[in-house]
This record gives sequence, structure tokens and C-alpha cells, in this order.
Amino acid sequence: MRIAIVGAGAIGAYLGAKLALAGEDVTLIARSSHLEAMQKNGLTLLAVGNDGEEVREHATPLAVETPTQAGPQDVVILTLKAHQVSAISNLLSPMLAPNTSVITAQNGVPWWYFYGYEGALSGTRLASVDPENVIWNAIKPERVIGCVVYPATELVAPGIVRHISGDRFALGEPDGSRSDRARALSQTLVSAGLRAPVRRNLRNEMWIKLWGNVAFNPISVLTGETLGSICAHSGTRSLARDVMLEAQSVAHALGEKFTINVDQRIEGAAAVGEHKTSMLQDFERGRRLEIAAIVGAVAELGNLVNIATPKIEMLYTLTRLIDHRLSP
Repeated sequence: MRIAIVGAGAIGAYLGAKLALAGEDVTLIARSSHLEAMQKNGLTLLAVGNDGEEVREHATPLAVETPTQAGPQDVVILTLKAHQVSAISNLLSPMLAPNTSVITAQNGVPWWYFYGYEGALSGTRLASVDPENVIWNAIKPERVIGCVVYPATELVAPGIVRHISGDRFALGEPDGSRSDRARALSQTLVSAGLRAPVRRNLRNEMWIKLWGNVAFNPISVLTGETLGSICAHSGTRSLARDVMLEAQSVAHALGEKFTINVDQRIEGAAAVGEHKTSMLQDFERGRRLEIAAIVGAVAELGNLVNIATPKIEMLYTLTRLIDHRLSP
């Protein structure tokens, strides 16, 4: 199986290293010093072993700068941030053979959310994440296999990625089928030492992850605080809870059910402790924020199902203003 990973930063490089170490034909698409380091020295994967000692593994996947250099693939995995996909979608065509699958490994609500969806909103396009249908038209939703990403990783230096925790990449077809292509990709990931269940309803799993992100990510940017601090302070904890209840109402209106309640979800976030959300980390590094897919899309979905989301819309307005000051 020929696999290309577009946007091979911390998550993409980790995934690429695991697949390359398992003998898969992997191409990583990256840029700048990270690309140069991988081309010169390969990719180093750091982790903590069962004995507590650091484990180093070295992989040598092909690393290139453009899709043209990669050529046609069986699978293209997008590990970019959600707001970066539009800019690269029209550049992917050299990798897209007639049967190429595209794996969307972004946080938040995906641009294809209503493709393969049963109900009155089937086929609806989401302006918040794909305002001019650029991604929809360039990639085509029929190529898509959805993915919810759980590992925590860090790019500690060009060509060196640290795996902190987690190994699950949940997969799912938009129509909920257990297709041959989804099961084949799952087996490839499992053979690389990863967990990759194929879900009948991946949207529900997306919502469980999004449920916390829609509240904690923007609040962390506005306050500069960690998950533990946000949950410990009565005011921010209350705001997070209200935002999560709005999001839950939207999800319920779309037919999704949560297996835990809001307070259990908040306690799970509190247990993570003094951890900075990925959105806060991006803000501190001067990078654009992944707010449209994580916050704005939930407000848009609320409008579609006639659920008011005033606090989500407030957070979206404030973080979008902050985002406008950051680097492109």
C-alpha cells in the first residue's frame, strides 16, 4: 500500500515513522527545516519504554515537498490543521489516482459531515469549514475515510518527534459502512502497532472529542490557562460547562448520544492537569488557530437545527479576533 502523509508535523511524522518501521511504502510531505532534516538524517521517533527508559527508533520514509514529487498513492492522509486544508486541496491531484482514499485527520467538524448522512440535512455544505466548497470540489467526499486522532506527540526538533501518549486512530466511512478499503487501512495501521477500529458511527466519536475542545480550547486562548486551572476556577469551569451543554444540545438534535454526562467529561479534562491545549500552544507560537472547525462549525450546526448557541458564538467572536492578529 502506497501511503502519503500531507503535513507531516508531530502527528504526521509519528504516524509516518510507525508505518515506515512496519515496512510500508510511506511518503511524508513537509517543508522547511523539518523536511531538510528528514531528507538528510531520516526520522527519529522517541518514546518511553515499559521500563521508563527512553526508546529511540529510526525510520527512513521518503520525504518530499510537493504532491507532484510523491506521485499517485493508494491512501493520502491529511494531518494538517483543519484551516490549512483548503489551501492545499487543489494541489493534491498528482497523488489522487481513481481509487485513492483520503483520510481526514483533523480536529472538529469535518467539511464532509453531511455526506453519507441520513436525514433532511444530507448533502449540506458547511460554510464555516469550507466556505466556497473548495475542499469538497477538489478532494470529492466519496474519497473520504474519516479519522479521529488520539495520540499526543511533539516535534522536539526538525526530524525528531516524541510520542507522549495514545495510539488510537479511529476510522469510519461517512455512510457508516465497514468497507473493504476502511478495513484494509485499519489492518495496515494495526500491523504498525497502532489501534485503528473501524466505527459504524464515527460522527459520535468526533462529538465526544469535540465536546471538550469547543469549550476548553478557546477558553485556554482567552485566559492563557491550562486544563487543570480552567477546571479549578469556578468561573471558567461554569463557562466551559455552559458551552458544552450548548454543544450537547446541537449533537442531540443531530441524533448523536453521549455515553457520559457533562460533569464526567469536565472531570476527565481536570484529571489531565496542567496541560496546555493545542490551540493555546498554537497561539503562543504565533500560529493561526483551528477555530472554524472546532468552534464556528458547532455554531453553524446549531443554526441548522434551530438550537441557540450564544456562548459558543461569543467564544468564536473573541477567538476569531485574536486569530486575525496571528501569522498566516
